[in-house]
Amino acid sequence: ANLTLIYLIIIYKGLYNLATGRNVTQSSNFGAWFAEQAIDFNPGLTKSYSACSSTSAQTNSWWRVDLSSVYRVSRVVVTNRLDCCPERINGAEIRIGNSLENNGNNHPICAVISSIPAGVSFTYICNDMEGRYVNLFIPGDKRFLTVCEVEVYGVASGSAPTANTALWRIASQSSQLEDWISRNTVDGLRDSCSHTNPQTDPWWKVDLLNEYKVNRVAITNRLSKYYYRINGAVIRITDVLSVCRCAVVSTIPSGATANFSCGGIEGRYVTVHIPGDLKILTLCEVEVYGDLIGKSLL
Repeated sequence: ANLTLIYLIIIYKGLYNLATGRNVTQSSNFGAWFAEQAIDFNPGLTKSYSACSSTSAQTNSWWRVDLSSVYRVSRVVVTNRLDCCPERINGAEIRIGNSLENNGNNHPICAVISSIPAGVSFTYICNDMEGRYVNLFIPGDKRFLTVCEVEVYGVASGSAPTANTALWRIASQSSQLEDWISRNTVDGLRDSCSHTNPQTDPWWKVDLLNEYKVNRVAITNRLSKYYYRINGAVIRITDVLSVCRCAVVSTIPSGATANFSCGGIEGRYVTVHIPGDLKILTLCEVEVYGDLIGKSLL
């Protein structure tokens, strides 16, 4: 009974790998590198041929898992092959949806895999995209698709969605360039931005109005040739008594959204700041996801 309870809790919290034991298929088999080997809990660190899936070299190779029901997918984890050819995964698209038209390869894209080092697992945030099928698809001719493990995490469609706790909360910043107000960063629109003046240690802050265990922060960068201005920004979670660093932003491509895991740091305020002189902080959206601590003050 206790084991059953633990199992149910794991599913409820979205920590259960939804791909486990599901039906999988791929566009072709390279020898005995079957599709099922991408969900066998064996990442192929010793014998890739018996633990990884691979298609033959073909046009538009794909791999697909049927989750059996519709889920809101929060993230997909992909493990690349260790022993050779890690570049084969480059350009693979993670697609999620409910149709089998074109074998599911017309679904909306969660992420495009630029590269994954040999033997490494990368996590791709899908922001609760809904679908029954998760596809990996590589467009192009004479392409192998080799995958050593695919994990899918999320919750059943119809469950209460994970809310962006920063949406329309109280935002402020260290200075303001023209009409680039701090509130633009929490308005739910990724094409309206906040902007400080050039200054020493510019910052932006949102008051969540309640204490949260912050799991992740998503930052959308400006679509501009000045995208590099975000480089080196520090994300901190604070309350009255503590200041904890969540992450440092190395870079975010122009117009892109990057997710940063905060591991349940507790706090009421989320601050983004860039240390240094004559720095400019531009943010087009900041989203905060976590679990409420205690009772809401609202």
